[in-house]
Amino acid sequence: MDDDLNSQLKPLRERIDALDAQLIALLNQRASVVLEVGEVKKHFNAPVFRPERELQVIARLQDISDGPLADAHIASIWREIMVASCDLEQTIRAAFLGPVGTYSEQAMFEYFGHSIDGLPCPSIDEVFRLVEAGAAQYGVAPVENSAEGAVSRTLDLLLTTSLLIGGELALPIHHNLLTASGTLEGVKRVCAHTQALAQCQRWLSANALHLERQAVSSNAEAARMAVEDTSVAAIAGDRAAMHYGLGVVFSMIQDDPHNRTRFVIVGREPTGPSGHDQTSLIVTVTNESGAVFKLLEPLAKHGVSMTRFESRPARSGAWEYYFYIDIEGHRDDAPVAAALAELGEKAAFLKILGSYPRAR
Repeated sequence: MDDDLNSQLKPLRERIDALDAQLIALLNQRASVVLEVGEVKKHFNAPVFRPERELQVIARLQDISDGPLADAHIASIWREIMVASCDLEQTIRAAFLGPVGTYSEQAMFEYFGHSIDGLPCPSIDEVFRLVEAGAAQYGVAPVENSAEGAVSRTLDLLLTTSLLIGGELALPIHHNLLTASGTLEGVKRVCAHTQALAQCQRWLSANALHLERQAVSSNAEAARMAVEDTSVAAIAGDRAAMHYGLGVVFSMIQDDPHNRTRFVIVGREPTGPSGHDQTSLIVTVTNESGAVFKLLEPLAKHGVSMTRFESRPARSGAWEYYFYIDIEGHRDDAPVAAALAELGEKAAFLKILGSYPRAR
């Protein structure tokens, strides 16, 4: 049996080895061209990583592929190739809400690839601060969850920061109940980020009503606590379970099986058009009749679709609001540019947060 198996596998493995040799030679040729690109970029002081270019490269390869690799496989492979190539030019650092093992870290790896140099931060404020200070080129911040809505602190920071949104990612969120022993024996409380506790509240009420619930800075912090204290259970993802060596007591405990969190990628450089873009902005209006209608009128007039509209109190004490709006298209697209110009004339305040490739 083994001899027959090996005799049939041997020629196939030899073909794979030969193809691998061709692939590594081609990848090194590609890397050499990337280094030449890097020299040109240095001359013009251009950024190393271009999100719109990455999207265009992956989309083109997906279009010309005849399989059997799926589009998701191609995207995953080429994201790693491209971030490794960028690393030849310059180490790319991205700040994320830590510690290690958070969904923010997972989002960072899914967006940039695993060659990225990640900087864990104790708060979303610190994520923005590190990028503003130049300690990281990019920051990864959660902005909204499909079950619990907007992440208020990120919205507040987007209002005041000089950074621009350069990309986004929608990450499926799968929560596990984790303990050091892999059981609930001796466990008295469950710890997690506030949003994670809210996303699992029905499950906790039905299956762990006796456990005290405690909000902490992140799910990964809860996992770290569970390692040190056997009376603590943590709500966290697979990455945290692996990193901290915790056992899964129950998996997929989120109330919404389709739970997702949207992350934005912030940086100092604007992102060029990719052909599949979105623009985010913040506006306020004067307190008068029909003001919000007048605000949206330029979008309808120029055929620009609005995909998100959310209000936040301006905290001025005068019942004023900031409106966070996402629209389809890039700010350099003619219809979007015309709509934004008119919007700027009608709004009491307008801040364009950035144009960037939409998450697929």
